Amino acid sequence: VQLQASGGGWVQSGGSLTLSCAASGVNFRLATMGWYRQAPGNQREMVATITSAGYTNYADSVKGRVTISRNNVRNTVALQMNNLNSEDTAVYYCNTLWRGTYWGQGTLVTVSS
Repeated sequence: VQLQASGGGWVQSGGSLTLSCAASGVNFRLATMGWYRQAPGNQREMVATITSAGYTNYADSVKGRVTISRNNVRNTVALQMNNLNSEDTAVYYCNTLWRGTYWGQGTLVTVSS
C-alpha cells in the first residue's frame, strides 16, 4: 500500500489550502480514508475521515472549515481547508484503513500569522 500526499505549503492566516492523497495497492472503494496531523511537540490527531460509503467525520477544531472528499475513479482523497490559522500548522498525513492501517509520508502545512 502506498499513499502519496501532496499540496502542503505556506499560507497566510485566513487562507485556504487543498491537500491531495493518491492511494495505490489498496481496494480504494472499500477503504476508509483519513487525514491526520501532527504539530511539533503534539501527538498525531485525526482531522477528518471518510468511509467507503462516503460518511465523514471531523475533529471539532476543524468543523466548518475543512471538507474531506474522495474520488473512487482516481483513487484519491482530498482535504479542502479554509480559514486557516496558526494552530493548523502541522505535518498532515494521509491514512487508510483497509486490511490494516497505513500512513503516507506526510506533507507540511505552515500557516503564518
